[in-house]
Amino acid sequence: MTMNAAEHLRAYADGWTHGDADRILKATAEDYTFDDPDFGVVTRKAFPDYLTGLKESIAAQCGGQLPDPLMELSEVLSHEEGGVLTASCWWSFPGTQIKGAGLIKADATGVRSEVITYYTRLSV
Repeated sequence: MTMNAAEHLRAYADGWTHGDADRILKATAEDYTFDDPDFGVVTRKAFPDYLTGLKESIAAQCGGQLPDPLMELSEVLSHEEGGVLTASCWWSFPGTQIKGAGLIKADATGVRSEVITYYTRLSV
């Protein structure tokens, strides 16, 4: 089944909520990049290792356990033009001070990119 940009975005958000790299990457385009100011641009290939490290940092702040859900998303705004869906959201990791905003671009091929900013600095 072919998915549209909004369906890819929903699947991507679901992957983040569950902290599942496979779900996240299944919703992305082949040239997907994730831009984290603390780590730089993360390629699709490097993403599973990035997420593993991020989850270790989160668990360290939560007594060794990951929160469930891993991530909470809110304040989602989106606009579609010319087949490209641009979405912005507020995100946080429950039980930590780590929170920020994301700007996501998606089309019929999947989520193409996300650029995040932090409201608080991630301790690595």
